[in-house]
Amino acid sequence: MTWDDYCAAWSKLHGGFNPATASPFVRGWVRTAYGIGSWLGAKRIGPSAVTTAGLVLCLAVPGAVSLGRAGLLAGAVLVLLAALADGLDGAVAVITGRATRLGYVYDSVADRLGEAAWLYAFWLAGVPGGLVVAAGAASWLQEYARARATAAGMAEIGVVTVAERPTRVLIAIFGLLLGFALTQLVTVATIIWIALATAGLLQLTVVVRRELGDH
Repeated sequence: MTWDDYCAAWSKLHGGFNPATASPFVRGWVRTAYGIGSWLGAKRIGPSAVTTAGLVLCLAVPGAVSLGRAGLLAGAVLVLLAALADGLDGAVAVITGRATRLGYVYDSVADRLGEAAWLYAFWLAGVPGGLVVAAGAASWLQEYARARATAAGMAEIGVVTVAERPTRVLIAIFGLLLGFALTQLVTVATIIWIALATAGLLQLTVVVRRELGDH
């Protein structure tokens, strides 16, 4: 499958969002997944196996952080590897023609469970429980609102907000890395997570009202 064909197929699965015209960061992320996904597909590794591997990596993050300060570095590496797997499962599904509705649901559930594991790791690193819950709730609400708006007739993803999955990945990685130097910085990362998630929800709300307000 060529890059152009992949972009067209990927766009259909993501509400019409074309990665070829996205920001350099998003485009680079998707293109890397395309390259590695092509290799995995050639090795007959299925998308569900990749999703499961990513989820296992996420669930290992709290265990790593619980080992102490050095575990924060290990946790950051695990989040990075999990994020790579998260980008690869969809790529493998598209490239091998094995994209299914069940796989889409599984991937979405795995993403939410993975993020919950990261935030649990933040709590283990000393972040107040209230902030951890607020961060998780804000991100979950954005994803839930988008899903319900799509079910109600919004034709596309609506808007690429400041708090999409790649942003949360970066906050988790750098939060844990910075926490190795100063544990209080994990709390700062959580506050940034909440602020961006709130802004992202507001962005999405504006678009949803515009798209569905007259229906």
